[in-house]
Amino acid sequence: MNTLYESRISGIGAKAPEKILTNADLEKIVDTTDEWISTRTGIKERHIADKDTATSDIATAAALIAMERAGAKPEEIDGIIVATVTPDYVFPSTANIVQKNIGASNAFCFDIEAACSGLLYGITIARNFIATGSAKKILVIGGDTLSKITNWEDRNTCVLFGDGAGAVIIERAVDDSRILSTFLGGNGEFSDLLILPAGGSRNPATIETVQNKQHSIQMKGKEVFKAAVNAMKDSINKAMAIAGITPDDIKLVISHQANMRIIESLAEYLKVGMDRVYHNIERYGNTSAASIGLDR
Repeated sequence: MNTLYESRISGIGAKAPEKILTNADLEKIVDTTDEWISTRTGIKERHIADKDTATSDIATAAALIAMERAGAKPEEIDGIIVATVTPDYVFPSTANIVQKNIGASNAFCFDIEAACSGLLYGITIARNFIATGSAKKILVIGGDTLSKITNWEDRNTCVLFGDGAGAVIIERAVDDSRILSTFLGGNGEFSDLLILPAGGSRNPATIETVQNKQHSIQMKGKEVFKAAVNAMKDSINKAMAIAGITPDDIKLVISHQANMRIIESLAEYLKVGMDRVYHNIERYGNTSAASIGLDR
């Protein structure tokens, strides 16, 4: 019978651009107020990459921190998975660029596109590589520069998003510290709720798509909110069931940082106090795949 190996997170790292865009700054750009943004989202500020900073730059910085904390050398990295919806290029993969930057010449490299759940998808994929013995140490990065695809004239979306990267080292468990369970799901029925309409094979770039700002995020906010709350509750229940635990066993809840009201709803559902729920949305906004990896 083949042996299946357990996995653990041995190191984490995070990086956000230095520039900070506050709600007061946004008041000068679009018709909004700090009060409106704060009460509806919980966001006070977000980090924004400059024109010369790409996703691979902050992903590399986060990776190096995670590697240092894990004591992982570049040559020991068997694989690099980057979860992002804002890659440097359509190809080559951003993971390939990170590989070059950190000198991990022995690693396989690929990107995945799973938006806000990207880091969890990457961790689950890495866990399966470890389980089968195909790899011993994998670098997983969730990184996005959403400011590059934000319409700064759309007050409903531009107040929400920020840039950042979170990285984790996944390796074979050596003691009781291990990942207990993961659960992944999806629902294609909601695929039109949050979308970048142009730039892919359905609507290739044209003068018209650029003029119509179809290369920027478009979102149906109320529908996304409802779908997110329901999906998170369902996912948590299934992940806990697989792990054989209850909310009473949980010391800290770390959820995607999309909206403070969603986070509070989650805490209420689990019947845990906010002192057991980690949040940094007020400082970073929604950073998509980077969200749960931003530990700063």
